[in-house]
Amino acid sequence: MSLDRPVAPDPYELLPAVGSFDVTSKDVTDGQQLPNAQVFDGFGAGGENKSPQLSWSGFPAETRSFVVTCYDPDAPTPSGFWHWLVVNIPASVTELPTGAGAGDDSLPAGAFHTRTDFGTANYGGAAPPQGDQVHRYYFVVHAVDVEKLEVEPDSSAAFVSFNLAFHTLARAIITPVYSH
Repeated sequence: MSLDRPVAPDPYELLPAVGSFDVTSKDVTDGQQLPNAQVFDGFGAGGENKSPQLSWSGFPAETRSFVVTCYDPDAPTPSGFWHWLVVNIPASVTELPTGAGAGDDSLPAGAFHTRTDFGTANYGGAAPPQGDQVHRYYFVVHAVDVEKLEVEPDSSAAFVSFNLAFHTLARAIITPVYSH
């Protein structure tokens, strides 16, 4: 089953320009297939549903906190699909270990998950429809100019993103892909 639709644009190119910095991962590689560990464990996807390890450096000195997100613009919806949102990561933290997306108790003090498009507040791995086009997964670390975004655990990804539009100093992006 191929839905034969055009590739969505890079969603971050549609936003106001901000600086960039570096993000690396021991688990995922830019432009490469996501490992089974980062694939959803439901809907027949058969993955392990573990968030990847991410490390970042070179962010602006005025950074007061970080937000980490994972977004799939290629999902067969008009709004893409949000797989992970972690807000209010202290500026002193420059890494999330593999599996930090399991729940709020896996995160640094003060940080918390907001609701994904799965309707949960944790990491939800890749789960594109069987036979669909290759999907891109934008893992983004946002350097933020405030210590805390004014969002709640049940805030939608759109609301978190709206707030980020006014507080992002720079972004670091790594974009693995997945299809099955």
